[in-house]
Amino acid sequence: MTVCEYRPGLEGIPVAQSSISYVDGQKGILEYRGIRIEELASHSTFLETSYLLIWGELPTKEELEAFEYEIRHRRRIKYRIRDMMKCFPETGHPMDALQASAAALGLFYSKRALDNPDYIREAVVRLLAKIPTMVAAFKQMRKGNDSVQPNDDLDYSANFLYMLNERKPDPLAARIFDICLTLHAEHTMNASTFSAMVTASTLTDPYAVVASAVGTLAGPLHGGANEEVITMLEEIGSVENVRSYLEDCVQRKSKIMGFGHRVYKVKDPRATILQNLAEQLFEKFGHDEYYEIAVELEKAVEEKLGQKGIYANVDFYSGLVYRKLGIPTDLFTPIFAIARVAGWLAHWKEQLEENRIFRPTQIYTGVHSVDYLPIEKR
Repeated sequence: MTVCEYRPGLEGIPVAQSSISYVDGQKGILEYRGIRIEELASHSTFLETSYLLIWGELPTKEELEAFEYEIRHRRRIKYRIRDMMKCFPETGHPMDALQASAAALGLFYSKRALDNPDYIREAVVRLLAKIPTMVAAFKQMRKGNDSVQPNDDLDYSANFLYMLNERKPDPLAARIFDICLTLHAEHTMNASTFSAMVTASTLTDPYAVVASAVGTLAGPLHGGANEEVITMLEEIGSVENVRSYLEDCVQRKSKIMGFGHRVYKVKDPRATILQNLAEQLFEKFGHDEYYEIAVELEKAVEEKLGQKGIYANVDFYSGLVYRKLGIPTDLFTPIFAIARVAGWLAHWKEQLEENRIFRPTQIYTGVHSVDYLPIEKR
């Protein structure tokens, strides 16, 4: 077997074939199952998009209603899982709480009938239904409150916002949040999806698959970047400070959070949609002082670094949207996970169809033929 060229981070190396999503980073195109993300954001819902990703086609009216009904009535979590979550330290990060809680689902539903379509559907429904409940529950529990039970009268996105503070959300806020979930649902072979696929290839249960992906998403170079964007805007403080902040970052060769992408060399199409959503929220619910800073920073980065293909990515405006929706900053990445569960499950299902365990090779850089040295001579 020929040893291929080593590329750090597997950059540019295909690790799978997939029909789930497509990205053209030069033209700024993102498609789910061939449908442009702009079309889905305008016309679809998160659950309809999830069905499309996982089962490969848009559902009929009857199929979508049945799917939504199943998820609506599987939102509650076992009391033992709630009791476990109450023991988590209140200072813990919600992503750590989510990873532990997602893994715990496997204790209750660990049967591995991966060749059974009914098992696969039940697992999909449980994970899509219960992950938002877990995120909202920890938000309440770390303040010493009981979790807010799901409201069966509300749809998927409105119910999550309701569970955060026990208030029914404004319809515009719920719709915008639903679009955000659609935008984050899938994005080809990113780090957390690859992690999910490696775990799935061992034929473990889907709860372990999702837990491993959550752990990968938690890193600041992946899902955690949207939290860092808000921290950066706070640090900049005013529009007047933008250019000096950028110059300092360039001089120190430090990363500018929310900019640059391994694939996109133009503005991320999701960032364009999110910017528009932010403006809709500001028009109805009031302005955000950080928005002008963000717009000026994007302009400055485009002028200085655009020739290098560094533009705003999905993380840059998503935090401003969530902030206006009243969502705490450290819940931004768990919300990313709520959405990306759809993509992870789509890849899990696709992996099962023609599974082969991942077993990459390596290039050894160590020494050989070293004699063992007894401990008394060391």
